[in-house]
Amino acid sequence: MMTPMRYVLIVLGIIVGLHYILSFTHEDYGKATSVSRLTDYISGPNPPYREGVPDQYYKPAEPAYTPDRKANATFVMLVRNSDLPGIMSSMKQIEDRFNRKFNYPYVFLNDQPFTEEFKKHISALTNAPVEFGLIPQDHWVQPSSIDETRASAAREDMVKNNVIYGGSVPYRNMCRFNSGFFYRQELLQKYKYYWRVEPDVKFFCDVDYDPFLLMQDQQKVYGFTVSLYEYPTTIPTLWDNVKAFIKSNPDFVPADNAMAFLSDDKGESYNRCHFWSNFEIGDMDFWRGEAYSKFFDHLDDQGGFYYERWGDAPVHSIGAALFAKKDQIHFFNDIGYRHEPFQHCPQGEAHTKGKCWCDPGQNFDYEWYSCLNKYDQLFR
Repeated sequence: MMTPMRYVLIVLGIIVGLHYILSFTHEDYGKATSVSRLTDYISGPNPPYREGVPDQYYKPAEPAYTPDRKANATFVMLVRNSDLPGIMSSMKQIEDRFNRKFNYPYVFLNDQPFTEEFKKHISALTNAPVEFGLIPQDHWVQPSSIDETRASAAREDMVKNNVIYGGSVPYRNMCRFNSGFFYRQELLQKYKYYWRVEPDVKFFCDVDYDPFLLMQDQQKVYGFTVSLYEYPTTIPTLWDNVKAFIKSNPDFVPADNAMAFLSDDKGESYNRCHFWSNFEIGDMDFWRGEAYSKFFDHLDDQGGFYYERWGDAPVHSIGAALFAKKDQIHFFNDIGYRHEPFQHCPQGEAHTKGKCWCDPGQNFDYEWYSCLNKYDQLFR
C-alpha cells in the first residue's frame, strides 16, 4: 500500500515535471507569436487605435490634479460578498492607476444584500462616491417561462461533454443579467457611460487620460482590450436567431457596421469572435436604445441563455458590431489588462507612455486564439 509521504512525493514530481515542460513550450510559443505580432503591427491594416490617444486627453500625474471636465460615468462591479478580497485588489489598482485623479463614482451590484463589512472595506479604498445596489429577483433568476425539464437536460448534457460552466444555473443568470439587465438598475439610471470591473483582474499601466471623455468626444459606444473566439458548444443556435432578427429588422443595421468582425462570409455564419466583456467601457444609452433592447428581448424569448449557455460576451459583441458603426468600437490599446488566463500588454509607445509593468512579450493580441486581427481588418 502506498504511504501518504510516497503519494505526496509522486504528486510533487508530476507537478514539477509539467511545469518544466510547459515552461519550454511557453517560451518557444512566445517567441513565435512575438514575430507574428511584430509583422502584423508593422504591415497591413491601420486601425484608429494605432494613432494613439491625443495629447489633449493626458493630464498631470500629480494626485492633486482636478479635472476641468468629466463625463457622466461610473464604474460597475457585479460581485458577491465572498468576492471581497478579489474586488478590493481590482479596485485598489483602478484607484492607483486612474481614479485617484479622476474620482469617478462606483456602483456595486449583488443579487444578495451587501454586508456591512463589505461596504466598510470597499468605501475605505476611495474618496469617490460609492453606492451598493440589490438586483431585483426578476432581473436575476431563471424566468418562469423556461421549461426546466428541457433546461436541466441541456445542463446535464453539457456537463457530460465538459462544457465550461455547462451545469451552472447561477452562471447563466449572470450572463443573462449582464446581457440585458445591468444597465436597467435603478442606481445606474443617472449615468451614461460605464467601466465594468471584475474581481482578481490586473491593470498594468497608468491611465493618465480619461477614457470616458474619449468615448464621449469621439462618439464611441463600446471599448475593449481583449477579443477571442467563443466556445462553439455554448452557442449552437445563437447565430440562427441573430440572422432571424436581422431579417425582421434590417433598418437597425447600419451599412458601415462591424459585421466583418463577426462573420467571414458576410453574415451567413458566425466565426465566434467576440470582445471579452469582463473588461468593457461602454455607453449604456446604446444598450438602452431601441435596436439593442429589441435584440435582447428577441434572444431572451428563445431561451438560449438556459437551453444552451449563451454568454454576455458574444451577445454584447454581436449587438455592438451590428447596431453601431465600426468606428464607434474602440480598442483600448494603452490599457494593460489581465483576466486569467489572457492579458493585453500595450506595445511600443503605448507601453512606455503608460508606464506599464507587464512584459510586452506576454501579449494575447495576435496569438492564434485572438480576434484582434479581425478587428484590425475592419479598417483595411
